[in-house]
Amino acid sequence: MSDALVTRLRSALGDAAVVDDPDVLDSHRHDHATFSPAGVPRVLARPTSTSEVAEVLRAAGSFGVPVVTQGARTGLSGAANAIDGCLLLSTSRLDRILDISVEDQVAVVQPGVVNADLSRAVLGKDLFYPPDPSSWEMSTIGGNIATNAGGLCCVKYGVTSDFVRAVEVVLASGEIVRTGRRAAKGVAGYDLTRLIVGSEGTLGVVTEATLALRPAPEAGLTAAATFRSIEDGIAAAAAVMASGLRPSLLEFLDQPTLRAIQDYRDMGLPGDVGSMLLAQSDRGPRAAEDVARIAAICTEHGAIEVAEASDVEESRMLLEARRLVNSALEPLGTTLIDDVSVPRSQLVALLRGIAAIGDKYQVLICCPGHVGDGNMHPTVVFDRNDPAAEERALEAFGAVMELGLRLGGTITGEHGIGTLKAGWLETELGPVGLELHRRIKRAFDPDNLLNPGKVLQAF
Repeated sequence: MSDALVTRLRSALGDAAVVDDPDVLDSHRHDHATFSPAGVPRVLARPTSTSEVAEVLRAAGSFGVPVVTQGARTGLSGAANAIDGCLLLSTSRLDRILDISVEDQVAVVQPGVVNADLSRAVLGKDLFYPPDPSSWEMSTIGGNIATNAGGLCCVKYGVTSDFVRAVEVVLASGEIVRTGRRAAKGVAGYDLTRLIVGSEGTLGVVTEATLALRPAPEAGLTAAATFRSIEDGIAAAAAVMASGLRPSLLEFLDQPTLRAIQDYRDMGLPGDVGSMLLAQSDRGPRAAEDVARIAAICTEHGAIEVAEASDVEESRMLLEARRLVNSALEPLGTTLIDDVSVPRSQLVALLRGIAAIGDKYQVLICCPGHVGDGNMHPTVVFDRNDPAAEERALEAFGAVMELGLRLGGTITGEHGIGTLKAGWLETELGPVGLELHRRIKRAFDPDNLLNPGKVLQAF
């Protein structure tokens, strides 16, 4: 059966677009959530058009073969991980920017376009695409849509779903549907576009997206402030947000994260402080004034030291530390990256609770995050070769999610569910909410062939 599938795919897509070499397949088994389980795929297809994607899904459906859609595989929840015997559908060759309209302030793109490439292309027309996950130099628009990715600029501009006007989607049956519209406003029918965004490849395969753009802001200026404690840093961040200022970025680094970054690359970061805030304003001529006000607020809340960038290059250097977080933590061991999000009023309780969880389970938990919108990234670091350490890490990971829910938050603010958090979804949604999700899944994918076992453990 599988050989017949491969033959059919090669007939439709050409030999070069269909790969069954075991070494290549092995290199595509998982995303960046390497701790999540990954199976052995049967074949990899690399279509170049919507019609080819439709043919791939029709072929898979005729043989009852599950399909896992992959972009750049930079995800952190295991949503793009292979399952045994699946067909991997790569969107990497669907990588064209089809249109950038200054008049409509939209871009129409295929899913394989890299986020940073789109950002640079629209900037050339004095436009701006705000969603900017830390992986923006690698992650694709399709992957960003699949997980409803956020990023450093979310505190001011919002997440991916706030910028997706319309999508073209291929359903499991091979049928093609367009949802949403190019126009700035429209309320006809159910909002299927928002339903597709964040569905992690379980409802259909996005082959085209119409994205809203903004006028390009001026280059941002940045301030960095260090504090003796976590509490002082959080209090300063809350005061910034309550001041009426809307920074374009407000990030938090705790002491373990600062030490890891400094060990990874000498950036002159202090290792004896409790926390650091990074804030940015992109309000052009008023950016310097905003940064000065943010610096003053930090000083009022006990900052040990405040550095204000005087130009774009200094701002870039200050922000580099935040971009290096994931790379800096990798040498410390295997990582389980959480992304709980809580109301800003509960951030101190969250950070204190995370410290207590680390002590209880005897694991290192670093906690950087997007403090301006309450979306933190507690990262459990452990030795995967030590079974006892692995067990404690998993217990700590679950305890962090339980804490986030108890504080009125969510188990995921931007990374998605995948397989890593699928067991916790019912805890957040409740049994009725979970059953509604299953009914929606059955309506889109009645044979459960699209990314089965992701998001929903049971069909």
